[in-house]
Amino acid sequence: MLTCTLFLALGLVPALVPVLPAVAPQPQLPTAVVDVAWLQAHLHNAGLVLLHVGPPDGYARAHIPGARLVRMDAITTGTDTLALELPAVDDLVRAFQALGVTDDSHVVLYWDADWVPPTTRVWFTLDRLGLAERASILDGGLTAWQAAGGAVTAEAPSAVVPGRLTTHPRDVTVGLEWVAARLQDSTVVILDTREPRFWNGSDPGSQPRAGRIPGALNVPYSSLLRDGRLLDLADADGLLRAAGAGPGKRIVTYCHRGQQATVAYFTARRLGYDVRLFDGSFQQWSRHTELPVAR
Repeated sequence: MLTCTLFLALGLVPALVPVLPAVAPQPQLPTAVVDVAWLQAHLHNAGLVLLHVGPPDGYARAHIPGARLVRMDAITTGTDTLALELPAVDDLVRAFQALGVTDDSHVVLYWDADWVPPTTRVWFTLDRLGLAERASILDGGLTAWQAAGGAVTAEAPSAVVPGRLTTHPRDVTVGLEWVAARLQDSTVVILDTREPRFWNGSDPGSQPRAGRIPGALNVPYSSLLRDGRLLDLADADGLLRAAGAGPGKRIVTYCHRGQQATVAYFTARRLGYDVRLFDGSFQQWSRHTELPVAR
């Protein structure tokens, strides 16, 4: 199957690549990011579920009162060669129910330390369940909260009694063969969100081969952050549009293993763009030596 796909990727049998329907605009998500003032005003609202994303030892020292720790191994799966893959929907439902998420919840995520990509990865996972409109990220994370005088505690919250969580799963990923078959598709924009040295192939990192997916444009995830906060949305939109990732395009983001790329995924979803994550990312692509890499 992959051999046939490789022919498609190289443009040898373009007639076999299905024509995709026109890209329809997606709704923007105005509440995907909240600030400290918003959280201070809503912290004690019924239905608010506050989730801490960061090292467990940091959570044990200090977290926002009532926040629960998200353990990444509870919402990801993987193998020896693929890390951080999405688990089955039923497994995700159980994981978020255990954190107190129900049909009446509004989830607010915040990061500790520099865990911005893990935080957007959790948001992306909620988007997989169709919960994006009820999930927000606190801009600036725990640092911004404390800088504004917000209280922290080391006290663990009360135990959760899991409630009902109804989901409406969305297609949020694309696979290896999908990407390989569309390298020549002008409606698809592939964004490599790794740092430039990985994109240009001067540093292979921990991957089997150095380089990038042919045609992938470089929008480092760090360029979508500024001074410990998410980049202003208008500026972020300008970065994406400069890379050709704007209205009328299907955007595919990838990185080393599918975590940093969720920063760009989150940004594109906020803007209402059609975006998917290549969850296998370069860890998968670079292992398939029959597939090309560019340097």
